[in-house]
Amino acid sequence: MQIDQVMSLSPVIAVVTITDAAHAAPLARALMAGGVPAIEITLRTPAALAAIEAAAQVEGAVVGVGTVTSIQDLRAAADAGAVFAVSPGATSRLLEAAIGGPAPLLPGVATASEVMLAMELGYSRFKFFPAEAAGGPAMLKSLAGPFPQAIFCPTGGINLDNARQYLALPTVACVGGSWLAPEKLMAAGDWAGIEALAREAVARLSA
Repeated sequence: MQIDQVMSLSPVIAVVTITDAAHAAPLARALMAGGVPAIEITLRTPAALAAIEAAAQVEGAVVGVGTVTSIQDLRAAADAGAVFAVSPGATSRLLEAAIGGPAPLLPGVATASEVMLAMELGYSRFKFFPAEAAGGPAMLKSLAGPFPQAIFCPTGGINLDNARQYLALPTVACVGGSWLAPEKLMAAGDWAGIEALAREAVARLSA
């Protein structure tokens, strides 16, 4: 699967941090039922790789890995079943290793220099992170001038109230949202609640 395909599945990619791998499959099913098939599971807990493996078994789920900071992360997540990868930033070494690698990379950028570095290696799709702290929609408007071919998935500080400001920009394909899978709902096994959050997000952000 190509990054463009992942970014076009719905207006939001679910960004989730899973502490219990047993939650991964029901979470993936709930998000899919709500219209959000793309799920970025962050490498922030010891359960992350097992969670990726479990979620990847759910038919129709498009499972990726987030918080990729090394080539080892990229390979381990691909081995676990991740079909795309997202990094908070990007080094030349990581960018080069991901070209033609096991899972396409959506590299994180926050400045014009970072966009230029990645574009030199052939990248044109980026995670804009941390979106709100890095200047929000105004910064993305500024980057659109010199880099009209760059398409972004802003992540970091995004919620249902401000997501539309980003999605209104022609250079934004989707946003990354952690609000879809609150830790409290996952801990309670409230998959219906998570499905409802996903359904509301798709309805409001697609309108």
